[in-house]
Amino acid sequence: MDGLTAFLDKASGFIWGPPLLILLVGTGIFLTLRLGLIQIRMLPYALKLVFSRNQDKTSEGDISHFQALMTAMAATVGVGNIVGVATAIYFGGPGAVFWMWMAGFFGMATKYGEAILAVKYRVKDANGQMAGGPMYYLEHGLKMKWLGVLFAIFGAIAAFGIGNGTQSKAVADVLNSTFSVPHWITGLVLVVLGGMVIIGGIKTIGKVTSFFVPVMAGFYLIAGLIVMILNFNLIPEAFATIFKFAFTGEAAVGGAIGAAIRFGVARGLFSNEAGLGSAPIAAAAARTDLPGRQALVSMTQVLFDTLIICSITGVTIVMSGMWKDKSIEAGSLTAAAFGEFLGGAGPIVVAIGLIFFATSTIFGWAYYGEKCFQYLFPNPKVLIYYRIVFIGVIFVGATATLDAVWLFADVMNGLMAIPNLIGLLGLSGVIVFETKRFNAKLKEEREAAKRG
Repeated sequence: MDGLTAFLDKASGFIWGPPLLILLVGTGIFLTLRLGLIQIRMLPYALKLVFSRNQDKTSEGDISHFQALMTAMAATVGVGNIVGVATAIYFGGPGAVFWMWMAGFFGMATKYGEAILAVKYRVKDANGQMAGGPMYYLEHGLKMKWLGVLFAIFGAIAAFGIGNGTQSKAVADVLNSTFSVPHWITGLVLVVLGGMVIIGGIKTIGKVTSFFVPVMAGFYLIAGLIVMILNFNLIPEAFATIFKFAFTGEAAVGGAIGAAIRFGVARGLFSNEAGLGSAPIAAAAARTDLPGRQALVSMTQVLFDTLIICSITGVTIVMSGMWKDKSIEAGSLTAAAFGEFLGGAGPIVVAIGLIFFATSTIFGWAYYGEKCFQYLFPNPKVLIYYRIVFIGVIFVGATATLDAVWLFADVMNGLMAIPNLIGLLGLSGVIVFETKRFNAKLKEEREAAKRG
């Protein structure tokens, strides 16, 4: 088992190495240029769509724009927003935060492209619900079903690790260390809660996450803003430090600037999942008349996840100066930073945030995994078995240490990106065409509104 764990650790490091990171960021830059900086031009309208109460209820789809966004947010806002950012700063220095922002900025264009293709090539499954994502646009758009099958295999397996076991383990660990709750009790509670939500499918997941995600994100944001408001004088220096070390470097590992770029980009992409192909699975379920409309909503996911929530963590750590103390482990850096400003309440705030974030990730990834499984096995009768196994793994993850299993899932998670990026690049012309079609429709709507 030790040998297998070592092999998978090396495999994970290789897959998540510079070539994949360059391809992920490069795809975002390419789409940003082809779409004319859409993440800047269309952001005000995208935010208006997110919070609009005039949701189109006549178009095809299972859930609203907002519910689709919250399901995707539930899956991406997880341990990476707290521990991942801390790890990036620990190994890459404060400059890693800047490169995390860069990955997030270009990732918005990637997320937009994924959602357009997901809605355009979605189909109705045997249960009459929408099914979409990379496996469908690889099959029907790129005409390469074998790539779609590969993606679905990687996604169905990865869901058990990155979206399930590692998350329940994080919740169990933090409850045990902070509140002395036994791991098995946490496991049972998560199984019950998870079962109630997951068995209900996307409509239940959408309803729960549309309430759960804003509450959990709001809680963490408020805590972070309180720290910043009470220590406003430290903010300019923190940003100056981030920009300084983004180009000069100060890191725990060699390479200085290279380490800042590597860890900042890697953790940013790991947090928002832009390019991995997971979020478009949720986008495909949205009620929308045109792919471009939901794509704009999906684009804001990266804004909320990386450019706002991750920034709260990163800036707080840099403000505290705790990143300089290498006696503090990477996983404890965020708690130490909040503790510097909030005293004993700091670690509790971080613990509660981590519990919320990790639990929501389980809900979102349950849907991703089952849709990948359903693509491989279309018979609706077998779907219940995947859900049961997924719920069971929640308990296993909370109570056991199975490093090899989770490393294997991490490898699968990285492998998801390769066929998805092939699809995005190969179908970039379709993304541009659908964007132009949506822009024309939007122009018509605005002219009609002016006429009264």
